[in-house]
Amino acid sequence: MKVVLTSCGLETETIKNTFINLFEKDPDKMTALFIPTAAIYPDAIGVLPKCMNDLLKCGIPSENIVVFDLHRNMDFDELSKYDIVYLCGGNPSYLLERINDSGFFAAFKKHVDNDGIILGVSAGSMVFASNMENNLGLINTNLYVHCGAGEPEGPLTYPFEKDVALTNNQAMIIRSFDNIRVIGS
Repeated sequence: MKVVLTSCGLETETIKNTFINLFEKDPDKMTALFIPTAAIYPDAIGVLPKCMNDLLKCGIPSENIVVFDLHRNMDFDELSKYDIVYLCGGNPSYLLERINDSGFFAAFKKHVDNDGIILGVSAGSMVFASNMENNLGLINTNLYVHCGAGEPEGPLTYPFEKDVALTNNQAMIIRSFDNIRVIGS
């Protein structure tokens, strides 16, 4: 697994560098599937350029980034052409509904299980957690984003014994269920 869950994306150099360290090839060879589906409100739509810039500032060329809005299914063969899936913020319920209703869930789960890199931002992080009904089932606890106080930096033990809170400058890095940690403060 190579999952990075955040409140605000690659907000700090530490989060950005940790994300880049997941790459198995040069950034200019990486491909990304950019999913803005959750951005259904003006505030979230306004943040989309910053989200796109997260990928660009990692060195991923714009021509290697494809926008996909979950209005159709994408099977695993098509999804496996992308190294990264970036789930933008906005309305987590709507995002999860589109993932499930479009049939994207099966391919996405297989992508996670096959070491596809996932970057979740706000709503794009929350869809993995127990506080969302019909969630993606990655973490067995509630996840709260944009919190004033977050988890202490360091490893987390799975299964989680309590809810997880992330500040805007933190990320949860999931490499396996035995290798989960929070970075940032």
